[in-house]
Amino acid sequence: MKKQAREIQFFLFSQYFSDGLRITLGVLLPSLLFAQLGRFEIGLILSLGALCVSITDSPGPVVHKRNAMLLCNVAIFMVAFITGFARLNPYVLGAEIVLFCFGFSMLMVYGARATALGTAGLVVMILTMDNALKPSEILGYSALITAGGVWYMLLSLFFFQIMPYRQAQQTLGECIHEVARFLRYKAEFYRAYTNLDDEYRRIVAQQIVVSEKQDAVREVLFKSRQYIKASTTPGRILLLTFVDLIDLYEQIMATHYDYAALRNKFGKTGVLSEVARLILQIADQLDDIGFAFQSNIRLRLPSNLNPQLEQLKLHIDKVGEDEKETSNLALKKILVNLRNLTHRLHDMQQYFNATPSDLEKKTGPLEYSRFVSQQAYDLKLIRNNLNFNSTIFKHSVRVALVCLFGYIVTKVAPYGQHSYWVLLTIIVILKPGFSLTKQRNNERIIGTIAGSAIGILILVFIPNQTAQFIFLLLCMVGTYSFQRMNYVVSVIFMTPFVLILFNFLGAGNLNIAQERIIDTLIGAAIAFSASYFLFPSWESEQLKKFMREMLTANVNYLQKLSDILAGKKVGIEDYKLARKNVYVHSANLSAAFQRMMSEPKRKQIKSKEVHKFVVLNHILSSFIATAASGLLNRKPQVYPPEYVKPVKRSCAMLTESAKKMEASVMTSHVSKPAEESELTSTLPENFDEHLLKSQLDFIQKVSADIRKISDAILS
Repeated sequence: MKKQAREIQFFLFSQYFSDGLRITLGVLLPSLLFAQLGRFEIGLILSLGALCVSITDSPGPVVHKRNAMLLCNVAIFMVAFITGFARLNPYVLGAEIVLFCFGFSMLMVYGARATALGTAGLVVMILTMDNALKPSEILGYSALITAGGVWYMLLSLFFFQIMPYRQAQQTLGECIHEVARFLRYKAEFYRAYTNLDDEYRRIVAQQIVVSEKQDAVREVLFKSRQYIKASTTPGRILLLTFVDLIDLYEQIMATHYDYAALRNKFGKTGVLSEVARLILQIADQLDDIGFAFQSNIRLRLPSNLNPQLEQLKLHIDKVGEDEKETSNLALKKILVNLRNLTHRLHDMQQYFNATPSDLEKKTGPLEYSRFVSQQAYDLKLIRNNLNFNSTIFKHSVRVALVCLFGYIVTKVAPYGQHSYWVLLTIIVILKPGFSLTKQRNNERIIGTIAGSAIGILILVFIPNQTAQFIFLLLCMVGTYSFQRMNYVVSVIFMTPFVLILFNFLGAGNLNIAQERIIDTLIGAAIAFSASYFLFPSWESEQLKKFMREMLTANVNYLQKLSDILAGKKVGIEDYKLARKNVYVHSANLSAAFQRMMSEPKRKQIKSKEVHKFVVLNHILSSFIATAASGLLNRKPQVYPPEYVKPVKRSCAMLTESAKKMEASVMTSHVSKPAEESELTSTLPENFDEHLLKSQLDFIQKVSADIRKISDAILS
């Protein structure tokens, strides 16, 4: 029960709920205000403009948000103006649908925010084409829509001005929350009763979520001057916490072992259950930090984990004494990793009470811009994608043709007064890949049917208009809060919101619900059929690219380990960049695999082998992190050849596999050792050379397994 309560608290303080409240205020206020003035129709047009611009108001640097909303206002004015005249002739309107659907869909080459701008343009086109405007009214209508968009833009920027750190706090809090969940999943590996294959699936799926959240934080922090400069105390706390969170996440990844062997060796001792309990305690404290950021409150005093660590140490020592034939080195390494976790956790907790001077001293010299992708806005991107080798081009052509077909269907066989719902359903459901279209299709249908049932119940059993208005507000907030979080829940809220709205407009009856369901089913059937038969895009065709990128990233990550073993000083920035690329490409590959598994069976090419490839690469990157994190902060030195050879062979095997997949991977090389006169080749006195050697040998073994499974996939 406590866990569910915390999840509800996280949601209520999340950016999703904040966005839902802001969008509801921005969309509803014009209609309410002008309704009081007796000009409700003007308020509705203003609300439409506000709704369209809100589509581009996704989390990110405020400069990017402002520019996107400005461009969106220009776009919706032009689209409304052109559509107002084009709708006077059905053939001209058909040509406009084709051109606009293709052009706005091609904006996808410029990233998510440009994609949102394109969606806003299409929404305005579809809603305007169903509006019976006289030529003399078109300019005024377009101006009102734009005025609504400008109103929403100013409202959004105003909220940022009065709460400049709120977005970053919420984004970071959500990221910490998902890392804590990842850590809880890791704890399950130490329990004797869990299925390791199932846990690998959960951990790989959660890695996708963590990667998305980390990218969101990078977008907000590393592309905003106010955070990069770290000139204020709140900015420094956010920046330092995120940097430590990434290092803590690496420590979590580094706590990866042969869990089947651990269970066989130490399952009966009870020490693994103790490890799991301690990991869960660390996850709880990490969650507390995330909630403190998200709710903007002071962090409650954390409990001291040192007694538990000491107790675990005594237990491990006792296991070593009782099981003399079994080495407890792996358990000692787990203890070291847990201590490192608690150390990072303690640092993050201390930031809440640190003085400005202490925070300033800890702010590092990292070049943060290297850790975020820079979106190019060049016409060459459009030109380079104007061919059928481009997934985005095929998607754009598909959207144009399918929307034209939907438009013809609504003209030839019109049903009801809101046939534009068919086209709205098509542009919302239709995605570049079949799997995403299938998922969105199912979510839309389920949400519409369930939401219609809820809406009918409200209208039939709650005739009081005040109560209905309260439900309208709740449904609006729910719609906009869940639109980026859970689409099916968003649609469940959206449908009763629409039905109640039409009831206030004097068109509230059961026929509206029936019409919405039928139009949704028609649009969904058209979109789903098109994704299957019209230039389909299958994930199995894209998997090799993701696999090549994963291999490339692991080779580069191994190269950093090789440099350390060769006695070279590896820059912390270069190492973290290589580590980040591994995590990003691992998440991309895992997401692509999950999408492939939702496609038809005949398109799921060698799914078992691909899943094994995904898991093996996850294990490999975890062991690289285990070895590298233990060596990175030590004094540079040359390690004996028997330590370098496994890494060299691993690089060679992974590079060979990448080349077989026609990868554009440069042949990896292992750095030559530094001069003997400058560096020593003796291992540190307190360093467990046997454990390091076993880790490097395991890296070689996993690399060999990856090569074998790669050959099996390619055969």
